[in-house]
Amino acid sequence: MSTTSRITATALAAAMGMTALAACGTSGGDRADAKTVTLVSHDSFNVSQSVLTAFEKQSGYKVRVLKGGDAGKAVNQAILSKDNPQGDVFFGIDNTLLSRGLDEDLFSPYEAKGLQHVPAGLQLDKARHRVTPLDYGDICVNYDRGYFARHKIAPPKTFDDLIKPRYKGLLVTENSATSSPGLAFQLATVAAYGKEGWQNYWKKLKANGVEVVDGWEQAYNQRFSGSAASKGKGDKPLVVSYASSPPAEVLGKKPAPKEAPTGVATGTCFRQIEFGGLLKGAKNEKGGKALLDYLLSRQFQEDEPLQMFVNPARADAKVPEVFTKYGARIGKPATLAPETITKNREQWIKQWSSLVLK
Repeated sequence: MSTTSRITATALAAAMGMTALAACGTSGGDRADAKTVTLVSHDSFNVSQSVLTAFEKQSGYKVRVLKGGDAGKAVNQAILSKDNPQGDVFFGIDNTLLSRGLDEDLFSPYEAKGLQHVPAGLQLDKARHRVTPLDYGDICVNYDRGYFARHKIAPPKTFDDLIKPRYKGLLVTENSATSSPGLAFQLATVAAYGKEGWQNYWKKLKANGVEVVDGWEQAYNQRFSGSAASKGKGDKPLVVSYASSPPAEVLGKKPAPKEAPTGVATGTCFRQIEFGGLLKGAKNEKGGKALLDYLLSRQFQEDEPLQMFVNPARADAKVPEVFTKYGARIGKPATLAPETITKNREQWIKQWSSLVLK
């Protein structure tokens, strides 16, 4: 799902309209080089250089990272190029988009080392191992504490709150058709209001002035007033982001504040699980398997929280104190069965687009 964090990812993010993948990493060599393994991901992928270097020393492979916009765009690009994959491993397909990748036969089965340490509830393809769970988090509405304190308004807590007049014109969310957080937020409303009620809810949300942008980077780093990246230029005090976004706003601040400048509306959350997979037709399948093993290693898993502000998939991976202290814990996030998402996703996106974008 996601530089130092998703919050500060702007400097490395590709322009939202790009269709070509942006390259970074430690190797500029030919992708077909047997000693180079290529990881394809979304803009928010990040890893400590020391962790990446450790894998390269252990394995003998150089890693090339290709970033392709928001997760939705990166998945779409992987599907379009599946006959000639642009890399060996894909990182960042989540449970809202998983069936699309599986239906398109993007991945070769591979059971990564260390999978026994991942809770069964995260292993959504455990029968075939086409993808490996690598992290999880909760997509929720975040709020700017300062804004609501100045205006003496209580921040929203639930979906019902968001359609109240006091919050008119305050929320920015991502496009369900192009952004995984946007789609997750839509699915959360489906879970909350049912197949018959979610469209009526969005009609009310639209009437209450919700703004829709292409992806998370634009919503959080540009439009959200509570983001340090917006430098005070954002004018939306509510944004669809992550329950783990608040820790990113305090990371490195001294003295450490008592609370983050942003908060989480805990009654608006949807559980997101991210997966990695060996791309079918990978030119360096052996290197891809080695990299996938490493992505599930404790070394990488314990690096994830402060790099991408997600929870590690491994139950035995330690999470930094700043992450647990300032991040919101979501007791009962909304969920939908993968088969329900598979059956209805495309229709729901079309219905959402017709309702909200027109």
